[in-house]
This record gives sequence, C-alpha cells and structure tokens, in this order.
Amino acid sequence: MIRSTLLKLSESKSFARWVTSNTTIRRMSHRFVAGEALDEAIAAARECNDQRMLVSLDYLGENVSTTDDSQRARDAFLEVFDRIAAERLDANVSCKLTQLGLDISSEFCEGQLLSIVERARSYSNFLRVDMEGSVYTARTIDVVKRVRSQNPAVGTVIQAYLYRSEQDVQDLLAYGCRIRLCKGAYKEPPEVAFPRKQDVDANYVKLMRMLLPSGFYHGIATHDPRMIAATIRCAAEKKVSKQDFEFQMLYGVRTDLQQQLVRDGFRVRIYIPYGQDWFPYFMRRLAERPANLAFFARNFFR
Repeated sequence: MIRSTLLKLSESKSFARWVTSNTTIRRMSHRFVAGEALDEAIAAARECNDQRMLVSLDYLGENVSTTDDSQRARDAFLEVFDRIAAERLDANVSCKLTQLGLDISSEFCEGQLLSIVERARSYSNFLRVDMEGSVYTARTIDVVKRVRSQNPAVGTVIQAYLYRSEQDVQDLLAYGCRIRLCKGAYKEPPEVAFPRKQDVDANYVKLMRMLLPSGFYHGIATHDPRMIAATIRCAAEKKVSKQDFEFQMLYGVRTDLQQQLVRDGFRVRIYIPYGQDWFPYFMRRLAERPANLAFFARNFFR
C-alpha cells in the first residue's frame, strides 16, 4: 500500500512542486541524488573512483514534450561525455528515451540517441538506455536494437518483474547487446508483471543465469544480498571471471555492501543521478525499500 501510494505521488505535479520547494526535503534528496549541477555529479564520481568503484552518470529527466527540451537534454548528455573524458573518470552514462523525445516520435528519438552514442564511441565509452514503465518497453527495445545495429556503444536495461523479459533478453543477446538486469521500480499491473516478490526474485535469478555465460559484459543491478550471492555462485559455477561482469548499485544505497564487494575483488558501478528534475527518481527510491522511507521520515521529523 505504501509503495503504491508513493509511486502514485511520483506522478503528481502539485506534490512535486511542494516537495521540490521544501528546503529540508531538497537537502535530504542528496542522499540519493548527487546534486542539481554537473559539477556536483563529477565530484561524486571522483569520490567513487577513488574508492575503486566505477560510475554511471545520469542527467535526470523524463517525458519531455517538445523538441527543444529534448535537444537540450541531448546536449547535456554530450557535455557529460566531454567532461568524463576531460576529468579522466572511469564512468559511463545512462539516459531515458522519453527524455530524448520518445513521446514525440520514435524516429526523432532514435536520431537523438544515435548522436549521443556516436559521442560515446568517439571516447571509447558507453551509453546505457534506462528502462521506464512497461508502456515504453517495446519501443525502447526497438530503438536500442536499431541504434545497436549501427554502433556498439549502447546497451539497455531489462526489468525482471515483467513477463516479457526472458524473450527480450534472448532478442537483445542476439544483437550482442550489453544488459543491465534490475528488478524494476515502477507500479505495473498483474497483466504484465509478476505481482509477487518471490516470483520476481526467481525470474531475476533465471535471467541472471542467462546473462553471465553469454560472453557479453553485463551489469547485475541489485542491493539484495540473496541475488548477489546467487550471482556469485553462478559465476563460480559457469567459470565466469570477476572481470567479465559487474555489480551495479544506486548512489547512497547500501554503501557498506558496495565497499564489501570491492574488497572481495568484484567490479562495482555506482549509478549517480543529478539534475533539477530529481523528484520522480527520489520518490521511486523511497518506494522501493522500507529503509529508504525510514531514513527520510526520521530525518524529516528531526
């Protein structure tokens, strides 16, 4: 009930205005969001690199409705790649297709994406296309496939709670596409997604076991110790080197676990979001883990 309420509130513009204008909440959002400016994200990335962790930077935004806004987002991502190269960071970039105009036109969005992927490849870098709600899944995968057929510097995300994900993994692997596997952070109807957590977990393990021995470099994105343990067992069983995949975790979430995995010799990438449009992302982080909501409530009322 709490998760559903928070996810519903993440779509409320009036609630967003109240939250983003509240000084206390803005300050607490820095637990999960590096800041509103690129310089703040670069500083956070540097700190992660100093702790022997990789980074994926994400300029937050989604569901733009004009070509001007989409092109501004594209230019922001181009700048991120330039700064990563200038700062010599061990980092790549993540983006959402609705931020690049998917709601306007798939063809327009594809052109936007291709220009960013070309910049990524010019630096021998990589762009990860984040997955959004299930209404965008098919279109996102189609755009990624078309761009991937022209340029290998792009990959995407698969959400284990969707019934369709096993087939999507098979299709994307046929394109040689690198995948980030996560459980999924959106509110989805039972017609398209597993409603029970144990079924999501079981599908996550099933998909992970497809990815690890595939011969491509994938990201296993989870903070769940059971999923991490299952991944480590699978890698040992399939003789997959620690250098041939990475664990991915969110900025500000389970830093103890992040550091332990690094000490154990695993590659760990931290997803660092930044930007002024942080409200939807912040609400999804509160919704997905009771510990995150407890942290927020404790500090807000303090």
